[in-house]
Amino acid sequence: MGKDILEQIIAHKREEVAVLYAKKPSLREALLQSNTGIIAEFKRRSPSKGWIKEDGRADIIPLSYQQNGAAALSILTDEHFFGGSDDFIRQARQSGVTLPILYKNFVIDETQLYAAALCGASAVLLIAACLSKQACAALMNKAHELGLEVLLEMHSEAELEYAELCPDLCGINNRNLGSFVTDVENSFRLAELLPKDAVKVSESGISDPATVRALRQAGFRGFLIGETFMKTAGPGLALNEFIAKL
Repeated sequence: MGKDILEQIIAHKREEVAVLYAKKPSLREALLQSNTGIIAEFKRRSPSKGWIKEDGRADIIPLSYQQNGAAALSILTDEHFFGGSDDFIRQARQSGVTLPILYKNFVIDETQLYAAALCGASAVLLIAACLSKQACAALMNKAHELGLEVLLEMHSEAELEYAELCPDLCGINNRNLGSFVTDVENSFRLAELLPKDAVKVSESGISDPATVRALRQAGFRGFLIGETFMKTAGPGLALNEFIAKL
């Protein structure tokens, strides 16, 4: 009797581990197939602005984004500076979110990749400014082993050499991570220097549908927007109105 139960338990464990390594919903494909490309972000606070929505609920807002036309979601999981949690991705999934979810954090160690895969993320953010090119390559390989895609974020011309690592998506951050000043021109400036076939994502400081239209003309397929929606009473509704103006 005892051995049978142990065998059943181990068989089930194998299934659980297989899920950890399984392919997740593709952020890259979602953006390529979407005609808006909006990655709506669940972000409760920021180091520069403090609380944006302290009572924002991960079991309500992400699903509302999905229902209102987001192509994909981004969920901040950094606790100390952004009031986030890995649990927010779990709660979003449990509430019925099926869209690809970006694990938005400052990833510097592969343990964080396991955390991302375990909580239900589909892709992880790797930031060139935080990592040597070698460390970035190693993390990217590990992410792919775990069935996660990589959005590699660059901010300056010097960091564009990281694109040689061929991430699934190339992000251009319009916000200087040191000064937190935002300038969307950064995306236009760096876009033409990226590989032609890269799936490009513009991040931060996008508050106007006209900006999205212009960025799309410049070859961007993804637009990461958080504060613009989160600072309103109903982020999902704000997204809906934004898309209507596109």
